[in-house]
Amino acid sequence: MTDAQGKRKSMTENTTHGNGEKWDINITAARGSLDLNLGEIWRYRDLLLLFVKKDIITVYKQTILGPLWFVVQPIFTTIVFTLLFGQMAGFSSNGIPAAAFYLLPITLWSYFSDTLNIISKTFTDNSAVFGKVYFPRLIMPLSKILSGLAKFFIQLCMFFLIWGFYVFYKHAFTPNWYLLLAPVLLLIIIVLAMACGILITSMTTKYRDLTFLVAFGMQLLMYSTPVAYSMSDPKIAKYSKYIWYNPLTSLFEGIKYGFFGKGVFNIPWMIYSTAFALVLLLLGIIIFNNVEKRFIDTV
Repeated sequence: MTDAQGKRKSMTENTTHGNGEKWDINITAARGSLDLNLGEIWRYRDLLLLFVKKDIITVYKQTILGPLWFVVQPIFTTIVFTLLFGQMAGFSSNGIPAAAFYLLPITLWSYFSDTLNIISKTFTDNSAVFGKVYFPRLIMPLSKILSGLAKFFIQLCMFFLIWGFYVFYKHAFTPNWYLLLAPVLLLIIIVLAMACGILITSMTTKYRDLTFLVAFGMQLLMYSTPVAYSMSDPKIAKYSKYIWYNPLTSLFEGIKYGFFGKGVFNIPWMIYSTAFALVLLLLGIIIFNNVEKRFIDTV
């Protein structure tokens, strides 16, 4: 063992200083590309919760409607989708009332796109903070995921009210047991959003043009995701073989199938989406950890 290796080992293994004082932080000379350092993130959980609280409070601070924007946005988007895609374009809703058919995927898409966009700016938007004080950098994207979930669950509650009305009062459709898989599919969507976000933010530290590409790309991605249509719609049959390659497609369709009992539940494509999300997350973590060491010199 070399002297440098011995010093590094002693710094990470010892818990007390020579004078008997306990060490709060261990500074090591090297860190693996796949090292998530979850123990350190757990020690900074109070900071994580503080960021989450700040995000929730400040987003709609000094606005007239405040948190009501959480409800207003998806309602107006659902109305527009109903008129544009349901009435004018004539896309089929499989006999499902438009209010429920469009509101669910709109809520899912809103969470995914907002989370990805915010995480993709982690390094550039927080460079001043990162340059002054140390804390695990993954705290930032994690806080955006959690704060976004607060907005998502508010919108989901609104959907549950409409969904319950059509299920138990109007008997417009019948959900099935695949509904129990919805939390798992939602988790994969979250993993995809985080993976894409940390991958993009790692590259934007050097290539700022990616910021504009992300905004444009998200618009295109929405149209290639079954938000305004169903994969069982005959109108998109000739394009379906391409749309399935979008990892969000099987996840959105699976969640809709569980809630509405109609549509497509494709297990092979869900396996593809899961593998895609995990590989992308692995790649994102590697690049994120490498960029973290020197990003302050390039931002």
